[in-house]
Amino acid sequence: MPSSRPKRLRVCLLPVTFALALLTAIVLPRAARATADLSAICDEVAVEAARQIGVPLSVLRAISLTETGRKRGGAFRPWPWTVNMEGKGLWFDTEAEAKAYVAKEYARGARSFDVGCFQINYRWHGEAFRSVDDMFDPLTNALYAARFLSTLYAEKGAWGPAAGAYHSRNSEFADKYQARFERIRQTLVAGDEEPHTAIPEIPDIVLVANGGRLPDAATDAVLRINRFPLLQTGQMRGLGSLVPIGTNGAVRLFGPAPTAATGFN
Repeated sequence: MPSSRPKRLRVCLLPVTFALALLTAIVLPRAARATADLSAICDEVAVEAARQIGVPLSVLRAISLTETGRKRGGAFRPWPWTVNMEGKGLWFDTEAEAKAYVAKEYARGARSFDVGCFQINYRWHGEAFRSVDDMFDPLTNALYAARFLSTLYAEKGAWGPAAGAYHSRNSEFADKYQARFERIRQTLVAGDEEPHTAIPEIPDIVLVANGGRLPDAATDAVLRINRFPLLQTGQMRGLGSLVPIGTNGAVRLFGPAPTAATGFN
């Protein structure tokens, strides 16, 4: 007589399997939404900065994408917890991880680093902020970038050259940056009419950003911290936002009361 144990085992396992499937169905979408929400931060502050300062939304979005954009889940998106440390672009899962990394590098003597949605450079622009906490704040970061771009637009007379100068006063670097910025902006100009227009997804913007071709493996490589579990693929970017607006004075880094020796709490 055949044993009924395997059948009973299968019956017992069904509720467990169902529970695991249900848990996966609940948890994974939440994680995906959380990541998507983080990607949207730079877009949201770009909308507000465009409203307050008057810079076209397409300009701010294109700058943010040129500075921090990377391919994730079939879309080319900006990322608020991006740091460029002395030429190395890194995308962190959380604000805390990004700040901890900057604090560590600052302690070893690093001063040329860019942070946030618009990659504001500490060496040249840090004195305009109360702390690196402020520099990382997405809206503060966006408003400063918009004001800076406005002054560059007044100087250059057009947004393309202003974007190039936002990156560098070296014409070779500025021209390359401007070309990439303008390719990306072309896909976003419609957003100037509708402030909440979503950034186009691949292939529209990724192919444009890469001159009509998909990035090769070398370009697609990116330094990762803690394996970046929320971020799947990325693209390296060059130094950005290096135009000096003044080098005198000092800014504390994190928190309200830094120590005299280091500028840190």
